[in-house]
Amino acid sequence: MAIRITDTTLRDAHQSLLATRMRTEDMLPIAEQIDEVGYHSLEIWGGATFDTPIRFLREDPWDRLRELRKRFKKTPLQMLLRGQNVVGYRHYADDVVEKFVELAVKNGVDIFRIFDAVNDLRNLETAVRAAKRAGAHVQGTTCYTISPVHTADMYARQAKELEEMGCDSVCLKDMAGLLHPYDAYEIIRSMKEAVSIPIQLHCHCTAGLAEMSYVKAVEAGVDVIDCAVSSMSQGTSQPPCESIVASFQGSDHDPKLDLEQLTHISDYFAEVRKKYAAFEGNVRVDAGVLLHQVPGGMVSNLVSQLREQGALDRLKDVHEEIPRVRADLGYPPLVTPTSQVVGTQAVLNVLLGQRYKQVTKESQAYVLGHYGASPAPIKEEVRRIVAGDAEPITGRPADHIQPELARAREEIGSLAAGEEDVVSYALFAQVAREFLEWRAAGAGLENEIVAALAAALTHERKAAEPVSAVADGRRSAWKLAGRQRLLRD
Repeated sequence: MAIRITDTTLRDAHQSLLATRMRTEDMLPIAEQIDEVGYHSLEIWGGATFDTPIRFLREDPWDRLRELRKRFKKTPLQMLLRGQNVVGYRHYADDVVEKFVELAVKNGVDIFRIFDAVNDLRNLETAVRAAKRAGAHVQGTTCYTISPVHTADMYARQAKELEEMGCDSVCLKDMAGLLHPYDAYEIIRSMKEAVSIPIQLHCHCTAGLAEMSYVKAVEAGVDVIDCAVSSMSQGTSQPPCESIVASFQGSDHDPKLDLEQLTHISDYFAEVRKKYAAFEGNVRVDAGVLLHQVPGGMVSNLVSQLREQGALDRLKDVHEEIPRVRADLGYPPLVTPTSQVVGTQAVLNVLLGQRYKQVTKESQAYVLGHYGASPAPIKEEVRRIVAGDAEPITGRPADHIQPELARAREEIGSLAAGEEDVVSYALFAQVAREFLEWRAAGAGLENEIVAALAAALTHERKAAEPVSAVADGRRSAWKLAGRQRLLRD
């Protein structure tokens, strides 16, 4: 069976490597050529590519979707949806989820890859129903991680539940690059035995295992794999498309894509990438992730938090604390937003010198069930420390959230030019309002000037970072804790 390939260059690749800073203007010139490759689909939207353009690029993500849709005539367009979190960092009411999905389809999304951070499939139900109702392809997703409760049988069961929910395909999402090749074979084979719908595999190269895992997954019968063109691949991104294509050439799994065509596209992005050098992360292979299980994007966030507190020398301690916190909390996969919950709590535990002396609102909400059911039971002593006598919710978290769309529509008023703006405001109130006010005032500086200023400010900030550590770690930790909020605008 020929393997099919989803290209992630326009979404996850630059999110992983360039802090999601690639601008629409750098995507459009090459779009028609990408459309001719013959990919299974193109992941071009969702994840952090919704709020980052509003927050940092002065771009409307809905405009990006529409512009890309105009240019991609042949290839289905795909987005990553965080279930009840939509593209945000908390659970939203059902009316927000439903309207977002409806508008995403209207503006150009064909395939929704829908996941939940704790693999509580109840948090996918509203989004799945909405996408099916809108006529889109629904790909139910289970997040891969390693723990005593995350077994091949568990992933097969979840795949079956997703199929029964009405999903058109399922995806195994290895966001931290932890999947070992022979585990990939066993899990994919178990999933294939459990379901009759196509199975897709999404891996990151963080630990250096992804290409080998893809080969074993293909041997086990996986239908689709995610890649990025070579100039935007590896490190914390996906495996290189050209290398994968070459690996299967002449075999029964040959995807029959043109290597010369792919190389030309990769050359284009090699030049584009130079423009975003200020946002480059650490792209080397980090086998340490196999021990601490911290995804690449989470590593950069931890470094930023510790550097701000003058405690970068404690990074190793935080890496060692993260698996302990994760075990305490029932082994949640480390993906947005649970990666932030676990990571920030681990930082506090280390800086304060006493575990759970200070607890973030996010940690408390997680323990109280506001993110969904934990994969394994939360340790009782930790539950008591974090939540006290408060009773956790046991149902679907969104059942406890009142409708939000009407209030958002009233609050944003005439600044909204359409329903898309209302949804943007419902998801990111403060950031969206600032953007819409800027747009209403005439859109200010040209995109090129904004990009240049952003790069200059980044260099200036890095140059100004203090080299001395903050002496009072306790005060730094309390300062960090004070900035954490459960419900972000």
